[in-house]
Amino acid sequence: MPDEKPKPIIVKRKVAGHGGHHGGAWKVAYADFVTGMMALFIVLWLMNSNAQVKEAVAGYFRDPAGSGKMAGTDKAGTDKTVEVAKDNMESLKHELERAIKTLPKFQAMKDQISITVTAEGLRIELMETKSGMFFEIGSPRATEMGIGLLRLLSGELGRLPNRVVIEGHTDAAPYATDGAYSNWELSTDRANQARHLMQGSGLRAGQVFQVRGFADQQLRTGRDPTDPSNRRITVIVQYQPQPGKTVAPGGKNDAAQAPASPANHS
Repeated sequence: MPDEKPKPIIVKRKVAGHGGHHGGAWKVAYADFVTGMMALFIVLWLMNSNAQVKEAVAGYFRDPAGSGKMAGTDKAGTDKTVEVAKDNMESLKHELERAIKTLPKFQAMKDQISITVTAEGLRIELMETKSGMFFEIGSPRATEMGIGLLRLLSGELGRLPNRVVIEGHTDAAPYATDGAYSNWELSTDRANQARHLMQGSGLRAGQVFQVRGFADQQLRTGRDPTDPSNRRITVIVQYQPQPGKTVAPGGKNDAAQAPASPANHS
Protein backbone atom coordinates (compact mmCIF):
# COMPACT_ATOMS: atom_id res chain seq x y z
CA MET A 1 0.00 0.00 0.00
CA PRO A 2 1.37 3.41 -0.90
CA ASP A 3 1.03 4.94 2.59
CA GLU A 4 2.56 1.92 4.46
CA LYS A 5 5.68 2.85 6.51
CA PRO A 6 8.87 0.78 6.09
CA LYS A 7 9.70 -1.52 9.04
CA PRO A 8 12.76 -0.56 11.06
CA ILE A 9 15.82 -2.81 10.76
CA ILE A 10 17.03 -4.10 14.13
CA VAL A 11 20.68 -5.23 14.40
CA LYS A 12 21.62 -7.39 17.41
CA ARG A 13 25.25 -7.34 18.48
CA LYS A 14 26.67 -9.81 21.03
CA VAL A 15 29.17 -8.34 23.46
CA ALA A 16 31.95 -10.81 24.35
CA GLY A 17 32.53 -11.20 28.09
CA HIS A 18 34.08 -13.50 30.69
CA GLY A 19 32.42 -16.79 31.37
CA GLY A 20 30.76 -17.56 34.59
CA HIS A 21 32.56 -18.80 37.71
CA HIS A 22 33.87 -22.39 37.20
CA GLY A 23 34.50 -23.20 40.87
CA GLY A 24 37.76 -24.57 42.44
CA ALA A 25 37.98 -27.96 40.76
CA TRP A 26 41.19 -27.02 38.93
CA LYS A 27 42.84 -26.07 42.20
CA VAL A 28 42.19 -29.52 43.61
CA ALA A 29 43.68 -31.15 40.51
CA TYR A 30 46.74 -28.91 40.67
CA ALA A 31 47.26 -29.65 44.35
CA ASP A 32 47.12 -33.40 43.61
CA PHE A 33 49.73 -32.95 40.87
CA VAL A 34 52.10 -31.00 43.15
CA THR A 35 51.68 -33.58 45.93
CA GLY A 36 52.46 -36.39 43.50
CA MET A 37 55.62 -34.65 42.29
CA MET A 38 56.77 -34.07 45.86
CA ALA A 39 56.26 -37.74 46.68
CA LEU A 40 58.26 -38.71 43.58
CA PHE A 41 61.22 -36.54 44.58
CA ILE A 42 61.16 -37.95 48.12
CA VAL A 43 61.29 -41.50 46.74
CA LEU A 44 64.18 -40.59 44.42
CA TRP A 45 66.06 -38.99 47.32
CA LEU A 46 65.57 -42.05 49.51
CA MET A 47 66.77 -44.39 46.75
CA ASN A 48 70.09 -42.52 46.67
CA SER A 49 70.49 -42.16 50.45
CA ASN A 50 72.61 -44.38 52.67
CA ALA A 51 71.24 -47.09 54.96
CA GLN A 52 71.28 -44.87 58.05
CA VAL A 53 69.12 -42.21 56.40
CA LYS A 54 66.61 -44.82 55.20
CA GLU A 55 66.45 -46.27 58.69
CA ALA A 56 65.94 -42.80 60.15
CA VAL A 57 62.99 -42.11 57.86
CA ALA A 58 61.45 -45.49 58.71
CA GLY A 59 62.07 -44.78 62.38
CA TYR A 60 60.20 -41.48 62.13
CA PHE A 61 57.05 -43.18 60.85
CA ARG A 62 57.37 -45.83 63.57
CA ASP A 63 57.97 -43.19 66.24
CA PRO A 64 56.68 -39.75 65.13
CA ALA A 65 57.03 -38.37 68.66
CA GLY A 66 60.79 -38.92 68.51
CA SER A 67 61.07 -40.84 71.75
CA GLY A 68 63.51 -43.31 70.20
CA LYS A 69 67.05 -42.71 68.94
CA MET A 70 67.60 -43.25 65.26
CA ALA A 71 70.24 -42.20 62.78
CA GLY A 72 69.45 -39.29 60.47
CA THR A 73 70.88 -36.32 58.64
CA ASP A 74 72.09 -33.06 60.07
CA LYS A 75 70.25 -29.76 59.62
CA ALA A 76 72.25 -28.94 56.53
CA GLY A 77 71.05 -32.11 54.82
CA THR A 78 74.57 -33.33 54.12
CA ASP A 79 73.90 -37.00 54.90
CA LYS A 80 76.04 -36.84 58.05
CA THR A 81 74.40 -39.10 60.57
CA VAL A 82 73.48 -37.81 63.97
CA GLU A 83 74.15 -41.10 65.72
CA VAL A 84 75.23 -44.62 64.83
CA ALA A 85 74.42 -46.81 67.80
CA LYS A 86 75.25 -50.48 68.33
CA ASP A 87 71.99 -51.57 66.71
CA ASN A 88 72.97 -49.75 63.51
CA MET A 89 76.43 -51.30 63.08
CA GLU A 90 75.06 -54.24 61.08
CA SER A 91 73.40 -51.79 58.69
CA LEU A 92 76.68 -49.91 58.33
CA LYS A 93 78.48 -53.18 57.65
CA HIS A 94 76.11 -54.05 54.80
CA GLU A 95 76.36 -50.52 53.42
CA LEU A 96 80.17 -50.74 53.31
CA GLU A 97 80.05 -54.17 51.69
CA ARG A 98 77.82 -52.81 48.92
CA ALA A 99 80.14 -49.83 48.39
CA ILE A 100 83.26 -52.03 48.22
CA LYS A 101 81.64 -54.18 45.54
CA THR A 102 81.63 -51.15 43.22
CA LEU A 103 85.44 -51.03 43.11
CA PRO A 104 86.87 -52.05 39.70
CA LYS A 105 89.21 -54.66 41.25
CA PHE A 106 86.76 -56.01 43.81
CA GLN A 107 87.05 -59.61 42.59
CA ALA A 108 90.80 -59.57 43.18
CA MET A 109 90.55 -58.21 46.72
CA LYS A 110 87.26 -59.61 48.05
CA ASP A 111 88.92 -62.47 49.95
CA GLN A 112 91.36 -60.05 51.62
CA ILE A 113 88.70 -57.85 53.25
CA SER A 114 86.94 -58.76 56.49
CA ILE A 115 84.20 -56.66 58.12
CA THR A 116 82.91 -57.77 61.52
CA VAL A 117 80.99 -56.23 64.42
CA THR A 118 83.04 -56.55 67.63
CA ALA A 119 82.88 -55.33 71.23
CA GLU A 120 84.89 -52.24 70.23
CA GLY A 121 82.93 -51.38 67.12
CA LEU A 122 82.90 -52.21 63.41
CA ARG A 123 86.25 -53.78 62.50
CA ILE A 124 87.42 -53.55 58.87
CA GLU A 125 90.54 -55.58 58.13
CA LEU A 126 92.61 -55.30 54.96
CA MET A 127 94.76 -58.43 54.85
CA GLU A 128 97.86 -58.69 52.71
CA THR A 129 98.73 -61.38 50.20
CA LYS A 130 102.16 -62.92 49.76
CA SER A 131 102.97 -60.44 47.00
CA GLY A 132 101.54 -57.42 48.82
CA MET A 133 98.03 -56.29 47.85
CA PHE A 134 97.44 -53.07 49.79
CA PHE A 135 101.01 -52.10 50.71
CA GLU A 136 104.32 -52.77 49.04
CA ILE A 137 106.34 -55.59 50.59
CA GLY A 138 108.35 -54.33 53.58
CA SER A 139 107.27 -50.73 52.92
CA PRO A 140 104.73 -48.25 54.30
CA ARG A 141 103.89 -47.18 50.73
CA ALA A 142 100.32 -48.08 49.75
CA THR A 143 99.64 -49.75 46.42
CA GLU A 144 97.17 -48.42 43.88
CA MET A 145 94.62 -50.97 45.10
CA GLY A 146 95.20 -49.98 48.72
CA ILE A 147 94.82 -46.27 47.95
CA GLY A 148 91.53 -46.87 46.11
CA LEU A 149 90.04 -48.93 48.92
CA LEU A 150 91.12 -46.56 51.70
CA ARG A 151 89.70 -43.58 49.83
CA LEU A 152 86.37 -45.34 49.35
CA LEU A 153 86.20 -46.23 53.05
CA SER A 154 87.03 -42.68 54.10
CA GLY A 155 84.22 -41.31 51.94
CA GLU A 156 81.72 -43.63 53.59
CA LEU A 157 82.99 -43.24 57.16
CA GLY A 158 83.45 -39.48 56.90
CA ARG A 159 79.66 -39.06 57.01
CA LEU A 160 79.51 -40.63 60.47
CA PRO A 161 80.06 -38.92 63.83
CA ASN A 162 81.83 -42.01 65.18
CA ARG A 163 85.53 -41.90 65.96
CA VAL A 164 87.91 -44.09 64.00
CA VAL A 165 90.93 -46.07 65.17
CA ILE A 166 93.52 -47.28 62.65
CA GLU A 167 95.84 -50.19 63.46
CA GLY A 168 98.87 -51.65 61.72
CA HIS A 169 99.95 -55.29 62.12
CA THR A 170 102.78 -57.40 60.72
CA ASP A 171 103.62 -61.08 60.68
CA ALA A 172 106.30 -62.60 62.88
CA ALA A 173 109.03 -62.60 60.23
CA PRO A 174 111.60 -60.05 61.50
CA TYR A 175 112.44 -57.02 59.41
CA ALA A 176 115.73 -57.26 57.51
CA THR A 177 117.68 -54.21 58.73
CA ASP A 178 120.41 -53.40 61.19
CA GLY A 179 117.79 -52.95 63.91
CA ALA A 180 117.08 -49.26 63.35
CA TYR A 181 113.80 -50.13 61.60
CA SER A 182 111.66 -53.03 62.79
CA ASN A 183 108.17 -54.46 62.58
CA TRP A 184 107.14 -51.94 65.23
CA GLU A 185 108.05 -49.03 62.97
CA LEU A 186 106.61 -50.73 59.87
CA SER A 187 103.23 -51.47 61.45
CA THR A 188 102.96 -47.94 62.84
CA ASP A 189 104.08 -46.30 59.61
CA ARG A 190 101.52 -48.25 57.59
CA ALA A 191 98.74 -47.28 60.00
CA ASN A 192 99.84 -43.66 59.83
CA GLN A 193 99.98 -43.77 56.03
CA ALA A 194 96.41 -45.13 56.02
CA ARG A 195 95.40 -42.25 58.32
CA HIS A 196 97.02 -39.72 55.98
CA LEU A 197 95.20 -41.13 52.94
CA MET A 198 91.84 -41.33 54.67
CA GLN A 199 91.99 -37.86 56.20
CA GLY A 200 92.76 -36.48 52.77
CA SER A 201 89.82 -38.31 51.19
CA GLY A 202 86.82 -37.93 53.47
CA LEU A 203 87.50 -38.40 57.18
CA ARG A 204 86.79 -35.25 59.15
CA ALA A 205 89.43 -33.40 61.11
CA GLY A 206 89.66 -34.97 64.54
CA GLN A 207 87.68 -38.07 63.56
CA VAL A 208 90.73 -40.32 63.90
CA PHE A 209 91.00 -41.11 67.60
CA GLN A 210 94.11 -43.29 67.61
CA VAL A 211 96.79 -44.72 65.33
CA ARG A 212 98.18 -47.97 66.73
CA GLY A 213 101.15 -50.10 65.74
CA PHE A 214 101.16 -53.67 67.07
CA ALA A 215 104.00 -55.29 65.08
CA ASP A 216 103.42 -59.07 65.42
CA GLN A 217 101.81 -58.96 68.87
CA GLN A 218 98.24 -59.60 67.67
CA LEU A 219 98.50 -62.27 64.99
CA ARG A 220 95.35 -63.04 63.04
CA THR A 221 96.57 -66.53 62.14
CA GLY A 222 98.36 -67.66 65.27
CA ARG A 223 99.01 -71.19 64.03
CA ASP A 224 101.19 -69.74 61.28
CA PRO A 225 102.93 -66.57 62.52
CA THR A 226 104.41 -65.86 59.09
CA ASP A 227 101.10 -66.14 57.20
CA PRO A 228 100.61 -63.06 54.94
CA SER A 229 97.14 -62.40 56.42
CA ASN A 230 98.86 -61.39 59.66
CA ARG A 231 100.15 -58.34 57.77
CA ARG A 232 97.11 -56.11 57.76
CA ILE A 233 95.61 -52.70 58.34
CA THR A 234 92.57 -52.53 60.61
CA VAL A 235 90.09 -49.65 60.63
CA ILE A 236 87.74 -49.65 63.63
CA VAL A 237 84.56 -47.56 63.69
CA GLN A 238 84.01 -47.11 67.41
CA TYR A 239 80.64 -47.08 69.12
CA GLN A 240 79.43 -43.68 70.23
CA PRO A 241 80.30 -43.21 73.93
CA GLN A 242 77.33 -43.17 76.27
CA PRO A 243 76.43 -39.83 77.86
CA GLY A 244 78.59 -39.18 80.89
CA LYS A 245 81.22 -41.72 79.88
CA THR A 246 84.53 -41.10 78.19
CA VAL A 247 86.96 -43.38 76.43
CA ALA A 248 90.39 -43.40 78.01
CA PRO A 249 93.16 -42.70 75.50
CA GLY A 250 94.56 -46.00 74.34
CA GLY A 251 91.90 -48.17 75.97
CA LYS A 252 92.84 -51.71 76.86
CA ASN A 253 94.14 -52.36 73.36
CA ASP A 254 96.58 -49.47 73.24
CA ALA A 255 99.91 -50.42 71.72
CA ALA A 256 103.31 -48.95 72.46
CA GLN A 257 106.27 -48.98 70.20
CA ALA A 258 109.26 -50.97 71.35
CA PRO A 259 112.49 -51.99 69.72
CA ALA A 260 112.59 -55.36 67.96
CA SER A 261 115.44 -57.57 66.91
CA PRO A 262 116.73 -57.18 63.35
CA ALA A 263 116.28 -59.80 60.66
CA ASN A 264 114.84 -60.26 57.29
CA HIS A 265 111.34 -59.34 56.05
CA SER A 266 107.76 -58.31 56.60
